[in-house]
Amino acid sequence: VGELAGTMLTVNLRAVTSWVGIARLFAVVLSCVAFSLVASTGEYWSPYGTWCMFTWCFCFAVTLVVLVLELLELYPLLPISWDDFTSAFSMLAALMVFTTSVVYPSTSIGSPCSRNCAQKAVATTASCLCFLAYALEVGLTRAKPGDISSFLSTVPGLLKVFEVYVACLIFSLLDNYALKAGLQWCVAVYSICFIVTFLIIIVTIGRCLAYIPCPLEKILVGYNALALVMYITATVLWPLYSFKDSERPNPCNSECTWNKHLGVTFLTIFNLIAYLVDLVYSTRMVFIRTP
Repeated sequence: VGELAGTMLTVNLRAVTSWVGIARLFAVVLSCVAFSLVASTGEYWSPYGTWCMFTWCFCFAVTLVVLVLELLELYPLLPISWDDFTSAFSMLAALMVFTTSVVYPSTSIGSPCSRNCAQKAVATTASCLCFLAYALEVGLTRAKPGDISSFLSTVPGLLKVFEVYVACLIFSLLDNYALKAGLQWCVAVYSICFIVTFLIIIVTIGRCLAYIPCPLEKILVGYNALALVMYITATVLWPLYSFKDSERPNPCNSECTWNKHLGVTFLTIFNLIAYLVDLVYSTRMVFIRTP
């Protein structure tokens, strides 16, 4: 009990004075500035505005908790792989804030701007700088070549987070796919790859890899190859069945099915590239050992 109490009272100033800690402090401050300014306008009740507010608040809260746990050195008490968790979260936060930095000004700032222009402009700037802070954290915590002690800090691990996030964006855009078998297959591809990749992340963070009685690294290479093949089929079939005998209506706003299908097409290509790079890096890590 005495050792535990001593551990709980320890203060690690490097948690806020190291480059990673400074990047996290900037992320906390900038995300707080962004959601505070947008909240002061009262114009965030649309679906896109709600998403932006959730992103800033979520990233602010989790990053603040990470800072406190590292400052007081309480994170060893958690039954998770801390390095994997922080690496996965920083990557996820960078992707979420980047998306928000694009979505918020495009949906909330009119042309020309009519109300609360200064607050919206500063909030957008703070969001962009917040993305840079999280991107810096990802770069600082990324594993060096040959270091696989923290899987989610390696390139394949970071790509896993990217693949899951892009799949979530795809799900948010899915519309009118039930009537065509080709589109149903594409949705099955997105769902299967999302579930498996998400489970890999959870198992890694939960320190459950040691309980898997098989060569997990080689299984991951095989899964990446299978996911790549599946995404190749989706990359071909989705635009083929979505745009065949279909012209873009005029007008076509953000809720237009044609635009949503176009967004899914591009996101499918992004994930295809991600799985390709993931396969290349995973193969090098497993089968090409550098001295």
